[in-house]
Amino acid sequence: MRKSLLALSLLAATSAPVMAADYSDGVRKNDFSWMQFNVMHTIDEKPGDVNHTYLEMEFGGRSGIFDLYGYLDLFNPSNSSSSEKDGADRLFLKFNPRMSIDAATGVDLSFGPVQELYIASENIVDGGDAGYKTKWGLGSDVMVPWFGKMQFNLYARHDLQSHEWNGYQISTNWFKPFIHFENGSFISYQGYLDYEFGMDDNNGANSSHGGAMFNGIYWHVDHFALGYGLKLYNDVYGIKDSSKFPSSGAAHYFAATYKF
Repeated sequence: MRKSLLALSLLAATSAPVMAADYSDGVRKNDFSWMQFNVMHTIDEKPGDVNHTYLEMEFGGRSGIFDLYGYLDLFNPSNSSSSEKDGADRLFLKFNPRMSIDAATGVDLSFGPVQELYIASENIVDGGDAGYKTKWGLGSDVMVPWFGKMQFNLYARHDLQSHEWNGYQISTNWFKPFIHFENGSFISYQGYLDYEFGMDDNNGANSSHGGAMFNGIYWHVDHFALGYGLKLYNDVYGIKDSSKFPSSGAAHYFAATYKF
């Protein structure tokens, strides 16, 4: 299902016109930054069917040749002994910098619906045994009908514990306002898809593939947002689904956001 959705998006994008990134006035003309705080509550989060509330600082922007997205999660912020995250790792960081090849070289690399190309990476830091994971590859901004600009990134996964390359990941994300109100507020469909494949499942407990797709409906006003997200999992993080430790299925996310 997830592969089909991604394939349909790419197929639809092939009919979009060429729209190259514009650096005619220098690489700084498109600079911007943003940051927001989210209070999140999950029901049946995978892996493990966990219900919990956490705080999230989410940030991103553009500075010259660099494009950035990231977030930092603080689990069990009240340090409650009744939390299903009690005794677990408290922090989780995802940090996704990309460097524009077009902006760095001054060469227009756009073609078809592809607006810009990047050297892309995804870096994850947590306090568990996995510690630090990194992925590197090629990124792009693609103009897709109705959705507008979407990212499509293809990474190779580097296992820092074994110092080996192990599998690949394809990722995309979107943010599409589709209902606008007279007071300036709007409702958006926003989310992402991460799918890992070609991994070495050498210990019998893991899967060679896995991923997650987040589908969020959010109401936005100037400094606030409220949203609900349905997240679909399939052997997420390459963990084979089981009755003792579910890693496939659906979870529900409720969010309240303050925008800086």
